Amino acid sequence: MGKPQSVSEYLSALPEAQEEALRSLRDTIRAAAPDAQETISSGVPAFRYRDRYLVSFGAAKAHVSLFVMRGAALKMLEEELLGFDTSNTVIRFPPDKPLPTSLVEKIVKIRIEEIDAREGDEHAEGDLN
Repeated sequence: MGKPQSVSEYLSALPEAQEEALRSLRDTIRAAAPDAQETISSGVPAFRYRDRYLVSFGAAKAHVSLFVMRGAALKMLEEELLGFDTSNTVIRFPPDKPLPTSLVEKIVKIRIEEIDAREGDEHAEGDLN
């Protein structure tokens, strides 16, 4: 199968544990950002808010990930992320140990605030954050 054309197509192609973990993550993101639009970007599900990438998620062989794009969200939540495999823009976790819903909600809220703060920045037009 080629690149997925929809988030549902992406999810349905995954092993059951990854599909369940990412469907739950998707539901949490949707609830936290009801004005965001789902899309496929670079072959993975993503959410856009005000024409900027909010967050995305995906699956790898042994884990699933939440991509936080750019911004300060992960740095701001450093203590809450102890015990998770993180880098400056991604959180990786096993499908059977999902991210806490409250943590995902905080990340999405921080990203929305970052995008809203940049709304008037004419140089950010089309920016990926």
